[in-house]
Formats: sequence, structure tokens, C-alpha cells
Amino acid sequence: MVIAKKVESEKEYQDAILVRRKVFVEEQDVPLHLELDEYDAEAVHFVAYDGETPFGAGRIRSTEPSIGKVERVCILPKYRGKSFGNLMMQCMEDYAFSNGFQKLKLNAQSYAIPFYEKRQYTITSPEFLEAGIPHRAMDKSL
Repeated sequence: MVIAKKVESEKEYQDAILVRRKVFVEEQDVPLHLELDEYDAEAVHFVAYDGETPFGAGRIRSTEPSIGKVERVCILPKYRGKSFGNLMMQCMEDYAFSNGFQKLKLNAQSYAIPFYEKRQYTITSPEFLEAGIPHRAMDKSL
């Protein structure tokens, strides 16, 4: 069974970190010290599973009253193109809405902008580099 959920245990947290390391550090060459940062301690983490196998991750943190920032959203290559990114985002957006967030912000890798636009996110910045990767800031009202 495939599910996405809020992290509720140390094992689930480590599973989310494992996915992030595989995607961002190993696949995209993001330095580990940039991927695992000081915000991990304050963020609410999410993980997606196929049975017992973790394959997706993400986090949300509050940046301003009623505004959340979606970060570190990733899906392992084998699971891409199968709507699991939507499953992950829906889980995170549902959490944000039920916890009083009125707006979500994120920095999307430029190639992923069409994915976020389909989820009603709007571009709010020119392109910029983050960890050497082109990004654009986006947001969505909940």
C-alpha cells in the first residue's frame, strides 16, 4: 500500500532523511551540510511509503504567522511520473490547512515549476541559484 504521512517516529524521520540524501545529495550533488540544515529540528517532516519502503519526503516550517514554507520535497527516481509527488504535496497541504496556515511558500527547482503550477502555486520571483540549482520562488493561498 502506498501512503504519505506526517513523520511520527524516529524511524520515519530517518526514512525521510534517507530519501532526501538519495535525491539531493547523491543524485543532485547538493552538499550534505546544505541538505541537512538547522531547520530540520523545527520543521514538521513527511514521508511516503510503498509498503515498508520509503520513497518520498518533504518538510514544512512556519516562517511567519499563518505562512508555511514547503521544503525538501523529493521522490525517488523509480517512483516519479506516477502522481506520487501529488500524493506527497496533498498530504503536506492538508496538514498545513488543518493547522491554520493560510499560505504556503516554496522554492521550486525550475524544471519542477509546471508540477507546482498544476497545484495552483504561482511564481513570485525571477530565477535564482540555490545549492547551484536554478529555482523560482512560488506561493499558494490555502
